[in-house]
Amino acid sequence: MESECTTSVPAWKKMSWRSPWVRGLAVGAAGLLAVAILPAAGILGHVHLNRENVPDLEEFLLFDLPTTGLVLDSDGRVVIQLAREYRRMVSYEDIPPILRQAILATEDRGFFRHGGVDYRAFPRVLRASVQASASAWIRGDDRFRLRFPQGGSTITQQLVRGYFLQERAGSEGGDELFSPKPGARLLATVLGVPVVNKLLRKVEEVRLALWLEEAMEQHFGSRQVAKQELLARYASFIYLGHGRYGYAAAAEYYFGASLPDLDTTDAGNAALLAGIGKSPHHYSPVAGGSEPLRRRNEILLLMAGNGFIAADEAARAATESIRVVSRSTSRTWAPAIVHTVLEELRAGHGGPFGTEDLFMGRVNVHTTVDGRAQRIVTEALETGLALYETRHPGAEGQVQGSVVVLRNRDGAILAMAGGRQIYRGVPSLFTDFNRATESFRQAGSAWKPVVYLAAFRAGVELDTSVFDGPVQVRDGTGMKPISNYDGRFKGFMAVRQALAESRNTVAVLMARRAGYDEVRRVGQELGITSRIELHESMALGASEVRLVELANVYRAMASGIRAEPRVIRRSVASSGAVLYRAPHPHGSVGSSGLREIQEGLRGVVQIPGGTGRALSGADFPVPVMGKSGTTNAFRDALFVGSTWGVEGITVAVRIGFDDNRSLGQGETGSLAALPIFREIMLRTYADGQAGPVPEFPPELEQSIARYRPLDLSIPLRPVQR
Repeated sequence: MESECTTSVPAWKKMSWRSPWVRGLAVGAAGLLAVAILPAAGILGHVHLNRENVPDLEEFLLFDLPTTGLVLDSDGRVVIQLAREYRRMVSYEDIPPILRQAILATEDRGFFRHGGVDYRAFPRVLRASVQASASAWIRGDDRFRLRFPQGGSTITQQLVRGYFLQERAGSEGGDELFSPKPGARLLATVLGVPVVNKLLRKVEEVRLALWLEEAMEQHFGSRQVAKQELLARYASFIYLGHGRYGYAAAAEYYFGASLPDLDTTDAGNAALLAGIGKSPHHYSPVAGGSEPLRRRNEILLLMAGNGFIAADEAARAATESIRVVSRSTSRTWAPAIVHTVLEELRAGHGGPFGTEDLFMGRVNVHTTVDGRAQRIVTEALETGLALYETRHPGAEGQVQGSVVVLRNRDGAILAMAGGRQIYRGVPSLFTDFNRATESFRQAGSAWKPVVYLAAFRAGVELDTSVFDGPVQVRDGTGMKPISNYDGRFKGFMAVRQALAESRNTVAVLMARRAGYDEVRRVGQELGITSRIELHESMALGASEVRLVELANVYRAMASGIRAEPRVIRRSVASSGAVLYRAPHPHGSVGSSGLREIQEGLRGVVQIPGGTGRALSGADFPVPVMGKSGTTNAFRDALFVGSTWGVEGITVAVRIGFDDNRSLGQGETGSLAALPIFREIMLRTYADGQAGPVPEFPPELEQSIARYRPLDLSIPLRPVQR
């Protein structure tokens, strides 16, 4: 008997393809497949074929981004770097090979092979996205949304995203959908607006990356050159933490190194720089930081795995500790100079360029400041303030001072201190109050040379006999008597002696003889721009002026040249083209009375009893002329003086409290300010940066040497008005 074998047939095989149900199922499946394929095909066509509404390539070729503006001293030394975005633009050749290798190993190994998009990375990115989204859903994060972990973008895509799509990328997390198309709105109801916006932005990123590479290759005529240009722009554009953009600015900030100086021995630092871009917050180099160290070592392994460096070189670099330099964005060794540069730019004294041009890196400013003189001024001011504090321990850290050093021939600011280095426990910054240019304070007796020059022009001579006796002046409340610092009246004396001893009563008489209008006019001729009040106390320096103005007055008297104090020497474009040069001074001080005031101020130092007599000893071999100044109630102490002629310099020093309280009984300009002036003059000429010490004309020195107290019977010479 034959047995009959039966085989079980699956139910789906028994279905007839002619069955309406089967046909319906097939049509539905085909429809779903079409729904999936057609949008994908549309997207592919869009990114590969659509070249409408692309950005301006010429703008990208120019790549005019904010960079770092420099303020430099007269020797080209950087005083400060200023920027909205601290960036250095680099060329492909500026990027050292070791850093190129680190960047490519980290960001885009196939950069020189692909056309802007690395399709081989898509499966990896898709897998990571699914895993991240599933994990978030399992954890119960919000409602289900697709997650896109970082990675997968080529260097070209990153550049497109940051340069062309920055605004879109920044707003994609909002509630407004980028596209009004029905498909996008339908998808947004399922995935959410932010996810769809990100998908739309990614599609546009791919489209523009493909377009950009095509356009660059067409422009440069070579794919290799186009790639090099793209890499250079990426290396100048990427944000690397602490306000630094681009690898050159980052190398300077973190390592104190110029980018082209990195070589094969710097594989560790190259890997550190290349690793920052993924997350500047986590991977910025920090001495002893574990995250930057781990990231660096991962990149070293990638570099070795890709054959960029030898395995033993990677191993050696991985054993190195992270070493970074100390850094500060707003600190500078000459804060008052930087402050003055910005003020001059705002006032239009730097040509047709303003502060924004400097902060955007469009211009670099070369100044007149001498770095060595600036160091001397800073140290001398600190020493002088410390000496004052030894006399007044309760004022430690509170008393303030300012200094200005001008070149006689043109008013160039060689050095300036707008305050002490640390005030109330805070280091000085260029944004601080500049007491040399912004503080309006009485000049005290330092104003008297203006009065005497006006009197000399009115016919008074140095050896004219004048009476030092009781004098009253009119003020707002009536008449008040004027006294001298020593509380005495000495009777008849020569005008030069009265100037040397700073007799207040004689200064009032000289102002009356010259006329107060004339005194004001002479002050303005010499460089005073502040308002000068026309009252009798003006003769004693009651009007408030800035220290830089007072310095300019003495500079003009020493040189005979009219000039406005300036710190900007020239402005230079990043290309090196000179955009602005400071004008040469023009005009001179009227010669009438000039020799007399020069001899009179030299007498302040030479004549016994002069307030500058401390500068006449053998231990001070620099021949100077000058005048001390002390204001009412010893609120300010000043000394201003010059070496002679157009080759000399002028130094002005002021000491005082910001709240205008008294420095203390006896704290005169000769005691508090003169020692600072003395140190600056001695060290400046000892170092040779001001050139040889100018000698006063022999006839002037001989005239002072021949001076003897006048016969008191000689009548006061009348003055012609």
